[in-house]
Amino acid sequence: MVSFQPTEEQQLIRDTVAAFAREQIRPLAHEADEQGAVPSAVIQQGWELGLVQSAIPEAHGGAGDTRSAITGALVAEELAWGDLSIALHLLAPRLVVYPVLQLGTAEQQARILPTYAGATFRAGAAAVMEPRLDFDLAALGARARRDNGAYVLSGTKCCVPLGSQAEHLLVYARTDERDGYDAVSGFLVEQGAAGLRVIEREKNMGLKALETSEIALEDCRVPAANRLGGEAGGVAAGGFATLMNYARVGLGAMAVGVARAAFEYARDYAKERHAFGVAIGRKQAIAFMLAEMATEIDATRLLVWEAAWKLDRGAEATREAYLAKNYAANMVLKVTDNAVQILGGHGYIREHPVEMWLRNGRGFATFEGIATV
Repeated sequence: MVSFQPTEEQQLIRDTVAAFAREQIRPLAHEADEQGAVPSAVIQQGWELGLVQSAIPEAHGGAGDTRSAITGALVAEELAWGDLSIALHLLAPRLVVYPVLQLGTAEQQARILPTYAGATFRAGAAAVMEPRLDFDLAALGARARRDNGAYVLSGTKCCVPLGSQAEHLLVYARTDERDGYDAVSGFLVEQGAAGLRVIEREKNMGLKALETSEIALEDCRVPAANRLGGEAGGVAAGGFATLMNYARVGLGAMAVGVARAAFEYARDYAKERHAFGVAIGRKQAIAFMLAEMATEIDATRLLVWEAAWKLDRGAEATREAYLAKNYAANMVLKVTDNAVQILGGHGYIREHPVEMWLRNGRGFATFEGIATV
């Protein structure tokens, strides 16, 4: 039987993160979007909640808590409710820590994990997406060629969060010409490595506060020891599909958070805004729209939770994770657009956050691998 009630510990974590999002993140979201930068102080405050370090084993400086996709989904939703850019910035190190924790060799864990177990935020990220019209996770354009005890990486990646700041980038590339997830491996590349070049910070429609970069791999040479999982190829042996399932759950949960923020703002506005002597929320057209928004948000959350539940049980969750992410991408666009519609002319001006949520929500249809749980 599936339980829809978080455990006492999960509820405590959820409440703590929700309070942080409400009191610290949301008041900064508009200015961060306008300035195109996330304040470092709020990231450090969020880091002190231990949302990344908690899963790192005690032997490597962390708290040694058991990683849970459901708990991660609860956290991701609340942070994205506060602001998507800040949430992605704060949780970006998970994109390195969790795959190393899940698939890395003992040597990789001992070398990488302590970096992210300390009291100060350290940037890390993954390079998954590529600037191609035919981009396909199962047919990546980036290549990794074996050469005298090392791998030589070539290709271009885009939408890399904190690309110029990350101390480690987990770069995904094909190790042979076959298509399919089994042909993909991950490679740990340190910032400043020869052949790794940050082309530019991207100028996106949304996520304006988050630095996302396009990077070039110009015969970037990395030691064979930096292949995630070692020469056994932990990613190639079915691990990449699992990592992407965790990423889809994370993105689905964040889409729920963004949509919930837009719905609540539009609902409250509809209660206060009067036209022809009555609150517009009492008009049938607006009331039905709000009811449909609430239904879609709750339905998507359940899809996300189902996929997370299966991941926590170690069950095959590709179908559930893909459906959750795909449904979430459609849902968040619809809900945020409806929120703009409910506010009317006010929805189009920047003093109200619904236009920002619409811009951010539009990206979920294209996002892959930039968040995880």
